[in-house]
Amino acid sequence: MKGGVEKRIREVSVRLADRGHEVHVYGMRCWSDPATIERDGVTIHGVALAEALYCGGRRTVPQALRFGRSVLRPLLSSGADVVDCQNFPYFSCFAAKAASALRGFPLVVTWHEVWGDYWYDYLGPRGVFGKAVERLAASLTDHPVAVSPSTARALEGLGVSGPVPVVPNGIDTARIAAVVPAAEESDVVFAGRLIRDKNVDALLRALVPVRDEVPDLRALIVGDGPERPALEALARDLGLDGAVTFTGFFPDHDAVIAAMKASRVFVLPSTREGFGIAALEAMACGLPVVTADRPGNAARDLVRDGVNGFRSGLSAGEMGEKILAGLDLRRASDFRAAAAAYDWGRITDMLEKVYQKI
Repeated sequence: MKGGVEKRIREVSVRLADRGHEVHVYGMRCWSDPATIERDGVTIHGVALAEALYCGGRRTVPQALRFGRSVLRPLLSSGADVVDCQNFPYFSCFAAKAASALRGFPLVVTWHEVWGDYWYDYLGPRGVFGKAVERLAASLTDHPVAVSPSTARALEGLGVSGPVPVVPNGIDTARIAAVVPAAEESDVVFAGRLIRDKNVDALLRALVPVRDEVPDLRALIVGDGPERPALEALARDLGLDGAVTFTGFFPDHDAVIAAMKASRVFVLPSTREGFGIAALEAMACGLPVVTADRPGNAARDLVRDGVNGFRSGLSAGEMGEKILAGLDLRRASDFRAAAAAYDWGRITDMLEKVYQKI
């Protein structure tokens, strides 16, 4: 699981199944036959063959259209008491709405982010169509859920009646606590997809002034994606090839947690973040977090300047200063205490109450 949406679906589904609920998940099939399998008490339906999520560095629209079309019939025959549809990639929301209208089950749409005017940055003039689809999707249900206060505010800006309930993403605090730190230590760590909006290039540039103060600096870039070749080239051009290691994706998530525990500060320079689970996991590991102070980055809602990290601009100078300040922050048990409020068990409690009220 490489994304926050996938992680939320799995963690909540397994816990709901443990509580005696019958849970079905409908998604793209990334395994061989049969199309329907069971894992950890959850029935998983692969309604369409998985395709590449990104093409030319952008998310693919045809994949979203095919999934939206493919999920309609299974939803119509599901016999569900409630359906919780993740807002992206939008077209599945329309299929879920049609099935809800025909079969009478209540529809919850969980919103991980609202793109708004960012559609124009992403698609240029064609962004008007993306923005229209997003606004229309926001009107499909009387039961929206947002994963962050930022997303709730953005939904209300689209005309959704407020207050929109916030059920955040979570972390497995017990599992994180049990992980042993990696043997190889680092000063700075990033974990996530290497795509344009993560702004890992800004992090690399910020590491130049940091290394002036920390000559033996070691930084880990954990993850992979279409930007990796360009980022590796940039690190070489900046003279950071001896200080920065690109690890790719680790085979299991515990290895990511181990790398965090062996580091001193976590940096998330993303300008588009629906929640920021990785930042929360870093706090649970006792690390301060430096993140981009941008409206589209919901992870900034988690950070209190000078307490558990710093919000920063993307300039090399400012981000470098904030990273150095983060290196000076002592590991604090209250980071972990704050993160414990987001344990997946508590998040499942909140979501279960939403389902029971409708």
